[in-house]
Amino acid sequence: MHKAKKKFGQNFLIDEQIIADIVNAIRPEPDDNMVEIGPGLCALTRPLLKKLNRLHVIEIDRDIIARLQHDYPQGDPQAKLIIHAGDALAFDFAQLPTPLRIVGNLPYNISSPLLFHFAGYAERIRDMHFMLQNEVVERMVAEPSTPEYGRLSVMLQYRFRMEKLLDVPPQSFRPAPKVDSAIVRMIPLPAGEIAVRNEKLFAAIVAAAFGQRRKTLRNTLRSYLNEQDFEQLAINSQLRAENLKVSEFTKISNYLGAAGAFESVGQNHS
Repeated sequence: MHKAKKKFGQNFLIDEQIIADIVNAIRPEPDDNMVEIGPGLCALTRPLLKKLNRLHVIEIDRDIIARLQHDYPQGDPQAKLIIHAGDALAFDFAQLPTPLRIVGNLPYNISSPLLFHFAGYAERIRDMHFMLQNEVVERMVAEPSTPEYGRLSVMLQYRFRMEKLLDVPPQSFRPAPKVDSAIVRMIPLPAGEIAVRNEKLFAAIVAAAFGQRRKTLRNTLRSYLNEQDFEQLAINSQLRAENLKVSEFTKISNYLGAAGAFESVGQNHS
């Protein structure tokens, strides 16, 4: 019996109905290029393998890697399960065949850094289905002018279409986490639909705007915009970051990029 390790944020899914619901939501096809992050005790791995010709898995826990290698011997070119030992945060997804479909029960302690890591490979990805802390999923899909809407919402929504699919209660895991979980679907926007022209500048503006949530844009973006700029953009400087749509952050970023503002002030915020 494998004991869950706190340092890896391990909570193993044991609810057969939830597992079936997740697989049904993913809808794996035999020839899909699928990779699972953190297969753990193979709750998702086994039903996925029944549908797929081949499945790549990335696992950091040496004990689990040994178990996987015992159950799915490597070295055979026809092997259905390909094991990549290591940290998903450092993994180069460019080495895998495209278009990628990524799935997994992400460790909650590093979920945000992982999501941004995957965003760097968005053009290689068809879709992603993740189990995450419900609070994180609510932030990912949040609408403007709601308490959940923040930096994470904006930084993911400009690149992905996202949808919360189902709730997963704590008792669906062993050990049971202290929080509720949820499944989210993420589909990268086609390159032609991404309106942001300078991603570093966009990220810097979003970070500055949400850096002090209770302050108005006039204060948080004073290094970037003066009152005339706000008028030119038709954006009220008395609003807070949480009131702006993703398209309005994009508008600010592209306006400043066109004005060459990134060279003068943007790099101080990146």
